[in-house]
Amino acid sequence: MTRPNFDLSGRRALVTGASRGIGQAIAVALAEAGADVAVTARAVDGLAVTQALVEKTGRRTVAFAQDVRNVEACGGVTRAAAKALGGLDILVNNAGFENVRSSFDVDEALFESILSTNLKGAFFCAQAAGRIMAEAGGGAIVNLCSLTSYVGIPTAVPYGASKSGLLGVTRALAAEWAEHNIRVNAIAPGYFRTAMTEVFYENENWQSRMLDKIPQRRFGNESDIGGVAVFLCSDAAAYITGHCIPVDGGYLASI
Repeated sequence: MTRPNFDLSGRRALVTGASRGIGQAIAVALAEAGADVAVTARAVDGLAVTQALVEKTGRRTVAFAQDVRNVEACGGVTRAAAKALGGLDILVNNAGFENVRSSFDVDEALFESILSTNLKGAFFCAQAAGRIMAEAGGGAIVNLCSLTSYVGIPTAVPYGASKSGLLGVTRALAAEWAEHNIRVNAIAPGYFRTAMTEVFYENENWQSRMLDKIPQRRFGNESDIGGVAVFLCSDAAAYITGHCIPVDGGYLASI
């Protein structure tokens, strides 16, 4: 039996929302596996650390300012990244937004902002990348879903709606684009302590309650996510499309 091929040498990747946290970890992991990586965030200055970490691996990196709520920018930045890298083989839709709020207090502006970032933006980035990949003969897209793609979480109705929708987008695009040799999969991180989720972790009682629900009895860290992204983007996952891999310490398996 030959070893599975996780090597990404020669691949060109675009990671949205890569200035910190999970997006940054995935960008670096792809570079460590051999890919050149374009990274985006709302403010290009915030990408300096990510770029330095990618360059430390010896891979090439370029950075773009991007607000994925702007559909025109989704297409423009994706095409610019492909031009800068000489092509595009991988897209990781990581850009995301959440605002914890009672459902009674969610207004239209917040609802639209969350869905425009997490769902609409991811779709139109995938559409732009898919066109490039289809013309080139194939590629891999990974969407960052969530536990809320599967279960209801109080105070996260717009977020859950966006991530449930993104799981649907993942499955539908996988079915539609298989004929173009484009694989579309997703990752559902469990409870990871990031800048976006820090509000939860400030509550020690919440931490204790959540750890009791996670079989591995710990929260996720950035080193837990990169390998899954590399796998889904590599030839080792050549026959996997339309699926979402939870990275959650066993949370979903235990409920």
